[in-house]
Amino acid sequence: MWIGSNGSDLQMETQLILVEVPELNSYALILPLIEGSFRSAIHPGTDGDVILCVESGSTKVKANSFSSCVYFHIGDNPFDLMNDAFAAVRVHLGTFRLLEEKTPPRIIDKFGWCSWDAFYLTVEPVGLWHGVQSLAENGFPPRFLIIDDGWQSINMDHEAPLEDSKDLTGLGSQMLCRLYQFKENEKFAKYQAGTMLKPNAPKFDQEKHDKMFKDMVALAMKNKALKEETGDDSSLPEASIIEYLKEEEGLERGGLKALVSDLKAKFPCLEDVFVWHALCGAWGGVRPGTTQLDAKLTRAKLADGLEKTMNDLAVVMIVKGGIGLVHPNQAAELYEAMHSYLADVGISGVKVDVIHALEYVAEDHGGRVQLAKAYYDGLSQSLKKNFGGSGLIVSMEQCNDFFFLATKQISMGRVGDDFWFEDPNGDPMGVYWLQGVHMIHCSYNSIWQGQFLQPDWDMFQTDHLCAEFHAGSRAICGGPVYVSDKVGHHNFNLLKKLVLPDGTILRCQHYALPTRDCLFKNPLFDGKTLLKIWNLNKFGGVVGVFNCQGAGWYPKGHKCKAYPQCYKSMAGNVSPDDVEWEQKASTAEFRGTQQFAVYLNKSDHLLLVKSNEKISITLQPSSFEIFTISPVHKLNEKAKFAPIGLENMFNSGGAIEFLEYGCSGSLCSVKIKVKGAGMFLAYSSGKPIEIILNGKKVEFEWTSNGILRFEVPWIDGVLSDALISIT
Repeated sequence: MWIGSNGSDLQMETQLILVEVPELNSYALILPLIEGSFRSAIHPGTDGDVILCVESGSTKVKANSFSSCVYFHIGDNPFDLMNDAFAAVRVHLGTFRLLEEKTPPRIIDKFGWCSWDAFYLTVEPVGLWHGVQSLAENGFPPRFLIIDDGWQSINMDHEAPLEDSKDLTGLGSQMLCRLYQFKENEKFAKYQAGTMLKPNAPKFDQEKHDKMFKDMVALAMKNKALKEETGDDSSLPEASIIEYLKEEEGLERGGLKALVSDLKAKFPCLEDVFVWHALCGAWGGVRPGTTQLDAKLTRAKLADGLEKTMNDLAVVMIVKGGIGLVHPNQAAELYEAMHSYLADVGISGVKVDVIHALEYVAEDHGGRVQLAKAYYDGLSQSLKKNFGGSGLIVSMEQCNDFFFLATKQISMGRVGDDFWFEDPNGDPMGVYWLQGVHMIHCSYNSIWQGQFLQPDWDMFQTDHLCAEFHAGSRAICGGPVYVSDKVGHHNFNLLKKLVLPDGTILRCQHYALPTRDCLFKNPLFDGKTLLKIWNLNKFGGVVGVFNCQGAGWYPKGHKCKAYPQCYKSMAGNVSPDDVEWEQKASTAEFRGTQQFAVYLNKSDHLLLVKSNEKISITLQPSSFEIFTISPVHKLNEKAKFAPIGLENMFNSGGAIEFLEYGCSGSLCSVKIKVKGAGMFLAYSSGKPIEIILNGKKVEFEWTSNGILRFEVPWIDGVLSDALISIT
């Protein structure tokens, strides 16, 4: 996200521009498109000009005339404008479908765990098992598991072609590796059915594991230094792989299939297991000569515009090692080979990463658009055949040719950078400075990427210093909630505000977006703006307010950097009018509501306001507040009511699954179906006569200022029925 006032303020490879036109009280969208074999992006010009860069990605594919390489759209509502513009482009291009036309993965309203920050590339079956177990046994059963990078059979070009690499400890080392077979690596292949179900199953110690990993990294650094100094590192011990399984004689290997089967047998709530892979197979593609596919080592070359964007290790390493590119004619075979095997062993979806790689290797394949079409068509075919048409999350997919060409079937994607628990290059402000950057990326990217995909805000760690900051945003982001906690390192009190005992979540009905008054502000380092994001529940709205100030993009350095002078308390305001009620037909009627009950979750404060009334708030750095906004319904001449939801959950209003008002004479009733458990909060102008919950009369608390509370029990995931009688 970047803001400015003329063409020279733009950044390289801008994917779209939203322009505020105050003279007309309207907005305009400038959207670069795909045309034929060419793809467009916007670059900054001199003297305020805007440059449209139209490129094929191949010196062999040229043209000098273009008729529809950019689209303009104008409207008086920025959110309607985006919807209308992309609907028009969808008809024009015919190469993608909108989010509303597709089915998202079923993990969308579930809680999950990802292996990445717990193990990185040292992931293996024993640690994976204990990771799921440590959450499930404490009342937070993951409904999905993502086995991230580290499970594949990969190696480097200088290593034996059909053996796993033992040298994956250096920073970015996996990015030089190529896939040599489609099955799991030795660490996982060794798993024998029932191993982790036995009373004497292998134990796991996260601290010991982390120490071994640090020792491995230290050894790798010594090897590197010695080799650079003397040209010989043979005096040091060889690198090794961390593994805990000991194969039992006489038992067959069960591999990934047996592990998934045992996991689901032990943890019945675990519905889905996803695994990671790169778009081209592995980071470095497929190793030539090791599979039945025609893979060729292809030099990676960046376009001029891309070279002037963010400096990134992943790009540096791919350019260094090139990609073992499977011929585009066999792209469908590549995905079928990988995915049919995975589906057979019980894997229900994939997280496909390194999407950006294709644009580096398009020279001999008709350019980036034609190469992308072949790969994305193959990926979509496999998704439909092997993973129910929706079992896929994409990552590192921020290029517009992906969105225009790959999203006929794909329906969920990560909309920001990684969750970084710390900056690998050092944190000038401790661990804090990158956390707000992540939220800004996710919320602003969702403005356009949400047209194609269900935005995924990525995982986080619940024991991080900024864990609550992240948790607040995930609670109202509208997508799945998943963590990457190390084994046994959890904040269960925090998880209670996000996750229900059956591993489901209280998900919003839309995807979170910046409020209208934030669209053309800089909530990262202007020293004055709080990030506000809105979303919708079935019977109300929610606004999250976050102090993200203190870091952001630094154009001269081509990177993000800290702005410590902005890391300070910040003031702002929130209004019910901040919610874009019209973005769902079911909530559009609330625009005309005169009065709202607003609950400040962290402050535990309930108040009544008019629709345009502003509520002032001041937030410390890296802190937040969540405003649950509920329309006040007039039951009769005396009685008014507004349900808030479960006050113990960050997304309180997400607990309300059904709401119906009725009156018979002077007696009025409110029927509510509640998902979850805890203290239900509502505004009621008068004291209820009684509350019947699940067929029984229950006690409740009511105060003269209208605050009503009653306890809702957990009944194994079944909705609770509340009938509130008021005169």
